[in-house]
Amino acid sequence: MKVALINPRWTFDGSIYFGCREPHLPLEYGYARALLQRDGHEVLLLDAQLYDRGLPDVIGQIERFAPDIIVMTTAPSYLFWRCAPPELTVPHEVLAAVAHVPALRVVVGPHASTTPVSTLLKLQADVAVLGECEETLLALARSMPPWTGVDSIAVRTGERVAVRGTPHAVDMSELPSLAWDATDLARHLHHHHRFDAAPAGPGAEMEVSRGCPYHCTFCAKDNFRDDYRRRPLATVLEEIDRLQSAGAEYVYFIDEIFLPQPALLEPLVERHLRFGVQTRIDLWSPALLELLGRAGCVSIEAGVESITQAGRNLLAKGSRMSTDQIAERLICAKQHVAFVQANLLDAGTDDPDDVERWRERLGKHGVWANAPVPMFLYPGSPGYTMRWGAPDDLAWERAMAAYLSEHDAFSDIQERRPRSLPDLEGWYRDATPRAATLVDRETR
Repeated sequence: MKVALINPRWTFDGSIYFGCREPHLPLEYGYARALLQRDGHEVLLLDAQLYDRGLPDVIGQIERFAPDIIVMTTAPSYLFWRCAPPELTVPHEVLAAVAHVPALRVVVGPHASTTPVSTLLKLQADVAVLGECEETLLALARSMPPWTGVDSIAVRTGERVAVRGTPHAVDMSELPSLAWDATDLARHLHHHHRFDAAPAGPGAEMEVSRGCPYHCTFCAKDNFRDDYRRRPLATVLEEIDRLQSAGAEYVYFIDEIFLPQPALLEPLVERHLRFGVQTRIDLWSPALLELLGRAGCVSIEAGVESITQAGRNLLAKGSRMSTDQIAERLICAKQHVAFVQANLLDAGTDDPDDVERWRERLGKHGVWANAPVPMFLYPGSPGYTMRWGAPDDLAWERAMAAYLSEHDAFSDIQERRPRSLPDLEGWYRDATPRAATLVDRETR
């Protein structure tokens, strides 16, 4: 099979999208390419975001490759599956532009995993992969329609969609260490969430683990990257060595939660790599924070969310530490790590004046706490389910409408008021009342 993996040139005009706009390595495609090539398939990884490829260039490359399968993602890299742009405007634009190419169309990403029916109908694709996609893409390439025996997919036939099984969780021990081409990596100049120094060489992203043992209400991971799993240490170190050999001087670990692992940190000390992490500060002792800094960590993004115990409980962000203890541990981290951020969300429970005093206290010690960000209840998050029940085919529309009606101020990176989802997805007007009556759900 010839498989084209497309990472489109993302734009976010009018979106609520909170994530970074810079190109990031499409890790899910890197794994999928490795598995497919090992199985004998021919793979084109077309990263239009990294190479700033416009539609004419994308169309030309797809036509020349003549794929049997075109794979489209609905989020810019695994790093942002939990906070993807709600609209499917960019994936639709690319798929519509290559509609003349006779290939099966497969959609992966948070939309495909959480709302497969509306995603398939909006994009007029053939298959949606539910959950993590690497192993399922391999299974699809090994078979042909109707893909008998392949689970964790939704299949569209006309306006009817059959949903098979539940979201897939990958066996992390089966994923190889990734090898990125030095030419591609040389274009990856962005160092995600690094503020201590200007890049002197390429940056990269990778993961040590997948999933999280906690279930905070705001985290959209119910249908992918949910259960906590570690990659084998030898595989992780091999990938780090490959990245450094290809020129990377900084790595951002995209793990939902980077847990303390001396067995990993100690080998990193001698590699002189700079890296950034997302974590919970209450999991780190002063001794482990010292080791983290010595291993090369220069950026910590620590989820605090609320400055009150009541607020953290509301978000299912339980902690054995008090707010004062959390602050002291953040200040301790700053003694070893160049940049430390405390993430705050607007839980609706914290007094604004108290928040500002807490932010000022941390700021005096060099720790940055952001102004609380309004919460978007992503479909697939416990918070969405608590409010509206399991996501249906109008889940993204519902979440967007609530967000826009309930907030006047938005995140710092949103220059203007975000537009509604029907406005952004103007090509698709009769979204899902029809789709809801045309779904066959199969369980195995």
